[in-house]
Parts: sequence; C-alpha cells; structure tokens
Amino acid sequence: MTDWEVVIGLEIHAQLATKSKIFSGSATAYGAPPNAQADLVDLAYPGVLPVLNGDVVRMAVKFGLSIGAEVARRSVFARKNYFYPDLPKGYQISQYELPVVKQGKLAVVLDDGTVKIIGVTRAHLEEDAGKSLHEGLANASGIDLNRAGTPLLEIVSEPDMRSAKEAVAYMKKIHTLVRYLEICDGNMQEGSFRCDANVSVRPRGREKFGTRAEIKNLNSFRFVEKAIHFEVARQIDLLESGGTVLQETRLYDSDKDETRSMRSKEEANDYRYFPDPDLLPVHIDEAFIEAVRATLPELPDEKSARFARDFSLSAYDAGVLSASRELGAYFEAVAAGLGSGHAKLAANWVMGELSSALNRDSVDIVFSRVSPVHLSGLLLRIVDATISGKIAKEVFEAMWSQGATADAIIEAKGLKQITDSGAIEGVIDAVLAANPKQLADYRSGKDKLFGFFVGQVMKATEGKANPAQLNELLKAKLGAPP
Repeated sequence: MTDWEVVIGLEIHAQLATKSKIFSGSATAYGAPPNAQADLVDLAYPGVLPVLNGDVVRMAVKFGLSIGAEVARRSVFARKNYFYPDLPKGYQISQYELPVVKQGKLAVVLDDGTVKIIGVTRAHLEEDAGKSLHEGLANASGIDLNRAGTPLLEIVSEPDMRSAKEAVAYMKKIHTLVRYLEICDGNMQEGSFRCDANVSVRPRGREKFGTRAEIKNLNSFRFVEKAIHFEVARQIDLLESGGTVLQETRLYDSDKDETRSMRSKEEANDYRYFPDPDLLPVHIDEAFIEAVRATLPELPDEKSARFARDFSLSAYDAGVLSASRELGAYFEAVAAGLGSGHAKLAANWVMGELSSALNRDSVDIVFSRVSPVHLSGLLLRIVDATISGKIAKEVFEAMWSQGATADAIIEAKGLKQITDSGAIEGVIDAVLAANPKQLADYRSGKDKLFGFFVGQVMKATEGKANPAQLNELLKAKLGAPP
C-alpha cells in the first residue's frame, strides 16, 4: 500500500423530501404497493408532459448555499438516454452541462482531528428510475415504478479523498447536512440516501489518475468502507501482477464482501445528452436565492462551534452533540434546565446513558421515553446531592421503563442520599468494629483496604451514603496508614 495512492470520489444521491415527484403529481411515500404511486407521466404514456416541482429547486438552492457553492442563475434539464426495463421513457431527465449548483466545498474532520477540505464539483437535479424485482417471481422479473420520477439531488465530489475512512467521513457529513437542511430524511434502509463510489489507484507521486471503477448503490456507511477496501486491494493486486484495470461499473456483494463487474463504464457521449425539449430552462433570480438563504438553519459546524464556546465543551463532545438537529436541541434543553455551570454533566448524560438507551431499544431521540425536562430533573438531584451518580443510573432506568419523574421514583424507592454526617459516622463506627483484622492491617500499612471500608459502608447504607462525605469522614476515622 505504501507504493500506491488511493483516489476516491463519491456521487451521493439524496432523495428530496417532497410530497410529490419531480415532474408529476404522484406521491413519494415509502412502502406503497408496487405501482400504486405511478401516474401517466411516470409510465411515459404518449402525449404527457413533465411539470417541474418548484420545491426541488428550492431544496437544491438551499443545499448549494449551505456549502458555499455557486447557484446557477440558469440551469437546464437534459435527457440522458439509455434503455433499462425500469425506465419507461427510455431516458432519464437529469442535468448535465448546466447544473443548478456547482463548485462548493465541505470541511470534514478526520479521526485524528485534522480537517480536510473536500470539493463538491456539482449538485444537480434528476429523477430516479423504478426498481426491478426478482425475488418470488419464477422465471420472470417484475417492475415497480413507484420510485420512477422520485426527485434526487445528485451531489458529485471532486476526487479528493485518499482513503475509505475519508470517504465515509465525507459521506457522513453530507448525510448530517441534508438532514439539518430538512431536504432529505437520510433513511438509507429505504434508499433515500445512497452513493456510488469512484475508486482508482496510482503509483505514489504520480499526478495522472489511474483508471477508475464505479461501485454502484452503496446504502450504508459500513458497506462504503468495506467496498472501497476490497476494490483498492483488487486493483493493486491486478496492477502488481501485470494486469490492467478496466473502466467499469461494479456492484458490491455484502454477503461475499466483494465487488463484481456489472457492465463496462459508459462515457457521457454514450448517453447522448441533449436539452429536454419539454422543459424550459430554470431561471433563478437574486430574490429567490435570498428568500432561501433566510430559511437556512444553524448549520452543523456553526452549532458545534457554539456548543464548544458557550458550554465549554471539548471539540469532540460538541461534534457529537451537533451531529443532528434533534440531538442538539435535546442537549440544549437539558442544559437549560440545569442552569449555568452544569453543561458538561448534561453532555455526559445525553451522550452516555440516554444514547445507550436509545440505541439499545432502537428509539429515535424524537421519541425518547425520557424527555429533556425529566432528564434535567434527574440531573438536578445529582447536583443538589439528593442522590449519587450511581443511584441516578438506577433512577434513569426506572424513568425509561415507567415514564415517571426522577423525584417520584426517588421518593417511591427511598433512594435519597444520606448526607447527615452523624448518621454516616455511626455506620463507619459499626463497620470498623465489625472488621478488627482489616482495621489492624490498614493501620499497619495496607492502605488499599480503604476501598474495602468504603464498600462496606456503602453496602450497609444500600449505596445511599454521600460518597464525598463518606470519604472525608472515613479518612478522619482511620487516620493515614504509616
């Protein structure tokens, strides 16, 4: 690998979150019976004409502004001609020479903390094709045209990535961004967010790119990483054995963890692009752009910087908590409920106990069983020493399963911390009296037995003794070992 450099570019397809398709009034909802959401335009009946859905233009412009790209004042839809059973017209309506968005860039934070700028060549609007169905049909294939005409924003990167990890980091950043902008739900299982990876290798130090292979329809971050790893190894092995890499389209087989050839890679002229005569050029004026700009939310990088600045969080914590608008909003609500000075406690619990429970039970944070108000109520009981951090975890689990408040659970289970110094001292005296050998050993120099006494007091108080007070009182009782 040290003799070779990997070159990767991604073409990400984000399904735009419109209620109807890009050129027809058919619905775009997921899960409908086959062909239930395909009208005469989608079926390519003679004489029908496409009508552009204005929302897709607004969403494309919103994305372009978010990455500092140029928004084209004039863009053109073209016909991309190819025959495939799930494309009834025999061509796909896309944008080619004049896309709506071009020349943007995205800053991506890598695992080692370095920031890499990755160029975005273009983002263009196009319609999706239908889907061929093979399972359960003996000696035949079925065609489901529900997806035909679904609006896509194809986001094409520069070949700036040099490893599978960089590619995944970039893809995750785009995924976060389109969800922040609310232009795509990012659901990879439903096909709303997927990518094609263009992969090539070249001898290290050479300027000219190697021949690339395009791996189609990768719909998970893990598959993107694994497919690129396999393809890089395949190409290097092929070149080192004297072979030649073919420009082709390949598919990734996740069961076998390998890519396999699908077809030779077409060039642009193979598609015979020409402007679609049924669609006028799209003209976008400054007023439209500024109206869209006014709808931009606080973007992920901006939110992360604000969290780090206003809440004194580490860059890592701020990045995790700003990974989605919903997570960021939840954290801010918890932090507000706690008041100033306790943002780190809120961050630890949101990233820790809460996220663990959400992942364990496959619950989206929007449907969390513990609300921000209830979580801040629990954390306030830690702050005011009503309960310890350890008991708080027990209370949280009860809140998650029962839906009750922290105060109600603490009261019902009698979990309040013992903060009365006299009461704690009494328990310490009893523990020391019951363990004379350990006491003698401690005073002869076995200082590790301090933890034994702490454990015995905690056991006797059912974990309710205030830990800080217990430690101070026990130190005073025992004295320092010689």
